[in-house]
Amino acid sequence: MTRTRLLLASLLFVTGATKAADWPTFGHDPQRTGWAYEESMVSRENVSTLELKWKTKVKNEFRMLSALTVPVVAVGVTTLKGVRNVVYVAGSGDHVFAVDAETGEVLWTRSFKSYVVPKNSGYQGTFLCPNGITATPAIDRSTGILYVIAADGALYGLDLGSGKIRFGPVQFVAPFAKSWSLNLIDGVIYTTLTQGCGGGLSGFYSMDVKNPHHPVLHHLLLSTTDTAGIWGRGGPVAGKNGRIYGSTADGNFDPFSGEFSNAVIAASLLNLNFVDYYTPENWRDLNHRDLDLGSASPVWFSWKNYNLLASGAKEGVVYLLDADALGDKDHQTTLFTSARLGNDQRTFEQHGIWGGLSICRDDEGQTWLFVPMWGPVSESAPKFPVTNGPNPHGSIMAFKVASGGNSNRPVLEPVWVSSDFNLPDPVVIANGVVFALSTGENAKQTGSTDATRMENTRPAVLYALDAQTGNVLYSSGDAIKSWVHFSGLAIAEGHVYAVDHDSQVYCFGLKGKP
Repeated sequence: MTRTRLLLASLLFVTGATKAADWPTFGHDPQRTGWAYEESMVSRENVSTLELKWKTKVKNEFRMLSALTVPVVAVGVTTLKGVRNVVYVAGSGDHVFAVDAETGEVLWTRSFKSYVVPKNSGYQGTFLCPNGITATPAIDRSTGILYVIAADGALYGLDLGSGKIRFGPVQFVAPFAKSWSLNLIDGVIYTTLTQGCGGGLSGFYSMDVKNPHHPVLHHLLLSTTDTAGIWGRGGPVAGKNGRIYGSTADGNFDPFSGEFSNAVIAASLLNLNFVDYYTPENWRDLNHRDLDLGSASPVWFSWKNYNLLASGAKEGVVYLLDADALGDKDHQTTLFTSARLGNDQRTFEQHGIWGGLSICRDDEGQTWLFVPMWGPVSESAPKFPVTNGPNPHGSIMAFKVASGGNSNRPVLEPVWVSSDFNLPDPVVIANGVVFALSTGENAKQTGSTDATRMENTRPAVLYALDAQTGNVLYSSGDAIKSWVHFSGLAIAEGHVYAVDHDSQVYCFGLKGKP
């Protein structure tokens, strides 16, 4: 895969006002592709010269497994110290930090004050409901605002350069709910809720913020209980077809009573009207084994005459769905279903697909799909032409999206599988390079407590892989000092940004360049 920034119009990946080289939201764009298509500085030829440029520990208090959100980046921001590239992270302790991308200096901090307290019941105060910020913020370059949900459920809009409050606070979700990465399309902020934290019901939530004096809220609730949550890290996934998507967690599936667990859901972008759904035929077994579809966010992309949604989760199977007709007429028919790629044990922990899928297109017009798999490769998986060594704890799998036989319907052709990742986060792609984090977290749930989950961890490692072969082009070695839970990477202007559980922000850049 060589350097490319073409075919953007045919991909139709990006929506909204995005300045070149920004990383404004989880997964780079509203479709959660993970593809920094505008990146031109880092390449397969020079990525081996990456080095740690700086690390900055911010004053944040972790909440169980949660610490800092995935970084987002804005280029050319006017600050009190001049025009800067700025990295933004939100902290679980109810803070937001703006960090100078060149030096690692904290330019400003915004702390929120809650006037309510969480109830000490149910999951509250555990890793499932940590009573802190969990949603990755989103940048609006058209207004110069960073949007973030505080721990008390209020939506704030902060000035990119100063941290001054320019919008809100306006109550968006329940206090101490567990919300996921914000998405921003045409002046509307979207998020999803899960697990009943703070009493918030599972579903999609949106707020139209175009008029700050008249914000308009819409909700689409997917269950009357704490099930059916959309807890893939990408939160709401927006298509270019006027729809927004999410994969729901375990629970009962009964459309007639409004219960939509173990399903892929589509709603209208405009007002969150329920539009469509897909549920696998074996949803009862998935529910029984806690192999819900909620563990990973889908990704939206166009391919030939199709708008597609790729979805996968704990079961270790990937579905290609028609994004304009999820599950076809019976709501249970895919365009393509892979063999089991992982999780032969069919267990709900430490195996299967977690975090989210990623997509890109090379300069030959070939579409690639990347899958982060926890645990070993399944014995049922198709043969990968290229393997890169043992991977007992996890791996990155790469597929080409191709036409199946004499049909124009899409299929996934396996290309390569990486060496060991313990455990992999969703990948991001730039200029023929796949960046992935081996998180080092302890994901064992059975017999564990929140405290023991923070034991027996390993420092995270950043890897750069050749997107054509999976060969390791770079490893950060021992540069990252701690592990990370449910995070991700950002790329901008030849730099890669990561965080760890000790609330440190890391910047990796090319040797000899600032």
